[in-house]
Amino acid sequence: QVQLVESGGGLVQAGGSLRLSCAVSGSIFSVNVFGWYRQTPEKQRELVATITSRGIISYADAVKGRFAISRDIAKNTVYLQMNSLKPEDTAVYYCKGAGYADYWGQGTQVTVSS
Repeated sequence: QVQLVESGGGLVQAGGSLRLSCAVSGSIFSVNVFGWYRQTPEKQRELVATITSRGIISYADAVKGRFAISRDIAKNTVYLQMNSLKPEDTAVYYCKGAGYADYWGQGTQVTVSS
């Protein structure tokens, strides 16, 4: 089992920044890919960014150049640095670990005001 706990969400003005954290515990070795996803009431959950166990990173087109995913192996934490935030980035952000199974955190709300 893998447990994921997100933190760092909040309210920010457009153009501002936030850093989300995903604290990972449990059978971490079973996870091959960590990712950040987001969801609004109007949309299905969508991929934001992923990072593999080898450090290969990918981003959704909507966040390229503004968001950065990283991980601190020593701290068992995955981060999502979000810069130049836009109102359309408003969503609940979820951390996911994928390996033998998919594991999800509880989500953290990000609200960007115009």
